[in-house]
Amino acid sequence: MGYEQLVNQNPLRVLNLGRHNKHLGLIMARAGLGKTALLVQIALDSILRGNRVIHISIGASIDKTKIWYDDILQIILQDGSVTNPHQLIDMVQQHRMIMTFKESAFSRPRLEERLNDLVLQDIFKPNCLVIDGFDFENAGREDLEDIKDLLDAMSMQAWFSAVSHRDDERVSPVGVPGPCHEIDDLFDTVVLLKPEKEMIQLDIIRNNGEDSAAGSGLILDPTTMMVKKN
Repeated sequence: MGYEQLVNQNPLRVLNLGRHNKHLGLIMARAGLGKTALLVQIALDSILRGNRVIHISIGASIDKTKIWYDDILQIILQDGSVTNPHQLIDMVQQHRMIMTFKESAFSRPRLEERLNDLVLQDIFKPNCLVIDGFDFENAGREDLEDIKDLLDAMSMQAWFSAVSHRDDERVSPVGVPGPCHEIDDLFDTVVLLKPEKEMIQLDIIRNNGEDSAAGSGLILDPTTMMVKKN
């Protein structure tokens, strides 16, 4: 589609995004550190590779989520490497759908119902889901396994965000903090956002099923909220 340069130069290539369809990813951080910004960049990378993405925003409005996409797209366009910016904007709109749920209304059956409505009526067939705001604190392992089974059956990749808390001392053997410390094995990729001085470090705990303790060499710029090499 002419966006190979943007894809190849994306610092997120270290995550091997798009290698597998049936892939579950997790982004964890304390509130306000950039989980949504990172999810949006993962979604845009998928779109630039020709996929269709549904961004599920739990407890937030469509307009608020759309602003994240608009802002990050403008930063991408400012570097001047895209020759037809309007074409890119249109392509993102055509390959992305934003779906909202109330916090109490998100479940496997309701997600399956809405996805089937889109797919069976040939309205929108996603390759990737971004699920922002899932309540890991009150959800059990069975809830996530149920959603994972659905995504596997539909051959979709999915990325979740989860909120960690400074005073929560729970942690898994590989370093995944609560409330995801007992279900981290369900995720193929786990990335923690950690504030370090004047930057936000991307700490890759697991990358495509392989545990990692080497970090990533990537940061989230707190000014632009864009991922870049340290």
